[in-house]
Amino acid sequence: MEQNQQKREQQQKRAGRGKLFLVLAVCAAPLVASYFTYYVIKPSSRTNYGTLLDPRKYPIPALASTGLDGSRLSLQDYQGKWLMVQVNDADCRTDCRKRLNDMRQLRLAQGKEMDRIERVWLITDDQPPETMLLHEYDGMRYLRVPPQALQAWLPVEQGALVSDHIYLIDPLGNLMMRYPKDADPSRIKKDLAKLLKASAIG
Repeated sequence: MEQNQQKREQQQKRAGRGKLFLVLAVCAAPLVASYFTYYVIKPSSRTNYGTLLDPRKYPIPALASTGLDGSRLSLQDYQGKWLMVQVNDADCRTDCRKRLNDMRQLRLAQGKEMDRIERVWLITDDQPPETMLLHEYDGMRYLRVPPQALQAWLPVEQGALVSDHIYLIDPLGNLMMRYPKDADPSRIKKDLAKLLKASAIG
């Protein structure tokens, strides 16, 4: 009788350990999937148009960012989605508008996968963007961020400015890709399609 009781207790302990390992595996799955995307698929990254960045080096820092209305708002609030990010002051001229338009069209081009992507404009001054611009790019996320914080975080190409690039942040909150100045949107589209297909996160 006592032996049977001991066997039952051992079985319960083994079952409990099994459940614990299962829970840990489920929690770790997104991280494993992300690093699989970066480091297993990366050997074929010669076909990538954007510059791959080591995600361990570029987690989203504390940016002291706010919404357009002055409320506290951060990039972490959109964690769980792929973020296409551009940086500019509120006076959005030709190059800035082209990036906004490219980001909108790139998201739409992903079809049924487009809801996995958010577009973000990091505004580096305290001026209001044009009202017509806000209407034209409805759905864009706007954050005001001190320019010094962005310069300390976002890597740039030699001879370029932070405002020259479109950046990509993964759903875990890591900066992982940078596109060149005057980037070709058709080639960015291919990168995005590959990433969304390869990754189960976001």
